[in-house]
Amino acid sequence: MHLSYCTNVHPAEDLDGVIAQLHAAAGPIRRAAGLDVLGVGLWLPAPLAARLATEPAALDRLRTALAEEGLEVRTLNAFPFEAFHAEVVKLGVYRPDWTDPARLEYTIDAARVLAELLPPGAEGSISTLPLGWREGWDAGADAAALVVLGALTAELRAIRAETGRVIRLAIEPEPGCVLDDVADTVAWLDAHRERVDLEHVGICLDTCHLAVSFADPRAEVERIAAAGIRVVKVQASAALHVERPGDPGARDAVAGYAEDRYLHQVREDAAGGVIRVDDLPEALDDLPAAASWRVHFHVPLHLAPEPPLTSTTHVLEAALDAVTATQPVDELHVDVETYTWTVLPGVDADHPVDLVEGIAGELRWAAERLAERQGQPA
Repeated sequence: MHLSYCTNVHPAEDLDGVIAQLHAAAGPIRRAAGLDVLGVGLWLPAPLAARLATEPAALDRLRTALAEEGLEVRTLNAFPFEAFHAEVVKLGVYRPDWTDPARLEYTIDAARVLAELLPPGAEGSISTLPLGWREGWDAGADAAALVVLGALTAELRAIRAETGRVIRLAIEPEPGCVLDDVADTVAWLDAHRERVDLEHVGICLDTCHLAVSFADPRAEVERIAAAGIRVVKVQASAALHVERPGDPGARDAVAGYAEDRYLHQVREDAAGGVIRVDDLPEALDDLPAAASWRVHFHVPLHLAPEPPLTSTTHVLEAALDAVTATQPVDELHVDVETYTWTVLPGVDADHPVDLVEGIAGELRWAAERLAERQGQPA
C-alpha cells in the first residue's frame, strides 16, 4: 500500500503556488513524519492541469520541486474542479458534473499529467465525484454521463497503450450525490459494465463518507469485491460521531463544527432507517436527535474530538482490514484527506493551525496502522 496525503488542504491554484506549498508544507511534513519518501495526492485545479498537460517546461518545474523535497505522486484528487478554498464552496464542489464535457477534459488533463509524474513501474489513480449532486439528475443525465465516462475510459486505454502507464479512475461515493454510498456505486457500475471499462474504473473508498452512511465496512468492501470491482484508492478520513445528539452538551459541541465553506451532510441512525439531511445547520434544526448522528466533517485522524464527540477512525481501520482481505494491495493508494484543518472549531486568523505538525501526526498514525496490516515494523 502506498501512503500519501492529499494537497487539497492547501489553497494554491497556480503552478507557483503549488510549488511553494511543496517547499513550505509537503517537504517539511515528510521530514516531521520521519519518512524517506512521502506520497502527495496532488490536487490540481482544472486550469493548472490543462497547463501542465500542454507545457512540458511547466511540468518539469513541478517534477523538479517534487524531487527536491523527496515527494512522489501516484494519485491525484480530481474531485474539486477549482476554487476549493473559496469563502463558500458547498454544492459548488459537485460542478461541473459528469454530464459536462469540461469534467472529461479536466480528468483527461489530470491523467496525462499523472502519467508523466508516476514513478517507474507504478500504477496511478484519479479520484472523482460520484456523477453529480442528486437534485435534477434524471435518465437523460445518466445517459449523458455514460457517454462522457465512456470517452474517459477510452482515453485511459490510449494512455496505457502510448506510455505503458496504467491509470484508473476512482469514483468516490458521497452522501447526497447521485451515487450516495457504496451500494449505489456498485449497482451503477455493475449495470453499466458494458459501457464503463472496469479495468480502468473502480471505487475510491472515502472512509469518512462510508462512516456517515452507517454502513458495515466489511460488508461494503465485500460487496465491491463480489461485483468484480476494484477499490482503487482509500481516502483515509474520519467523520464526527455524536452518540446522543439530543443532549444539550453534545448539541452545543457539534454546533461548533457548522461553518460556511463546506457542506457537512448528517445522517441519523433511526430505528426506522437512516434519516438524511444535507448540512449540519439543517440537522440541528430538523432532525429528531433521538439516535446517534454521523457528520461529514473530516476530523484529524490522530486527534480525538473533545468529548462528548468522537470520531470514526474505527471505521477506517475496519475498512483497511476488509480491503486487505479481499484484494491484492500492492498498488492500493491510501491518501490521508483531512482538508478541514482551517475550519476546525477555534481555528482563525488569531489562532492558526500548525499544518506541518498536524498532517505529520496524521501520517505517523496512518503509517503505523498500514504497517500492522502489512506485517511490517512501524
